[in-house]
Amino acid sequence: MPYQIYETETFSKLYGAMEKVEQEWVDKIKQQLIENPQTGKPLIFDWFREKKFGDKRMYYLIYKGVSKILLASFGSKKDQQKIIDHVIENKERYRKIIESV
Repeated sequence: MPYQIYETETFSKLYGAMEKVEQEWVDKIKQQLIENPQTGKPLIFDWFREKKFGDKRMYYLIYKGVSKILLASFGSKKDQQKIIDHVIENKERYRKIIESV
């Protein structure tokens, strides 16, 4: 069963501010994730992953039980640890977002 892709408000704002080439890359990765959510590098947990684009990374969470993916953030390598910490601290809030859609 193909996965459904959702975005946090933060990700949607970041997407709107991206350069066109970055937006095209994100759109391509979304298509990959629909078929194979396990693509990308796991971050601490199997359900939390990143995909690399140059010096930037897209962060997403996989919810296997409901076949949904939540795109959480996009940022530079420099911001990587801050983003990872934020996502882990707010994992319950993200789960509630997925449950509500």
